[in-house]
Amino acid sequence: MKKTLLSIPLFISLALCACADSGRERVSRMVKEWEGKEIVFPEHSVFTVQGKDTVSCPSGSSSYRILTYVDSVDCTSCKLQLPRWKELIAEFDSAADGKVSFLFYFHPKDKNELRYLTRRDGFTYPVCFDESDELNRLNIFPGNMTFQTFLLDSDNRVVAIGNPIHNSDVKRLYLRIVTGDASSVTDKPIETVLWMVT
Repeated sequence: MKKTLLSIPLFISLALCACADSGRERVSRMVKEWEGKEIVFPEHSVFTVQGKDTVSCPSGSSSYRILTYVDSVDCTSCKLQLPRWKELIAEFDSAADGKVSFLFYFHPKDKNELRYLTRRDGFTYPVCFDESDELNRLNIFPGNMTFQTFLLDSDNRVVAIGNPIHNSDVKRLYLRIVTGDASSVTDKPIETVLWMVT
């Protein structure tokens, strides 16, 4: 009986380690799958400011783009985090001196709700309300929102993956890449950083 009781915690520990390893392996595979992959954009994406004024695509001639895709599953306001995106855009504009543009593609179930959220949060950066979910259909993004934000180079190839709003290590990694500043580097591999938040 005593042997059986002692083996239960050991079994649980081994099972937890196995789950952790499989989680890390899954994230590692995801990172490897997307690194260097070219993101394909719809031919006619329409960007608006707060759902009113149509504007041109904000990518311009930037060296890097941060693309974030948000679907309509779960709490839209929780996923968007627009005030935090405003802070991040300002930080990147300051640190990267215009080298980075931001592409926001939202697949709304309720376009009016998204209009309201952008107005409520004073979010004046252009966004694409991708009602037909064309961007996702062209690229088949992972279902986990952690893997629906990408740092792209000027050829739209994925340089890094992860949401800098939800993970400060990912933000530091993105900053290091776009500025070439070794002082902003995270000491953890990106697979570990992403595994910790999935």
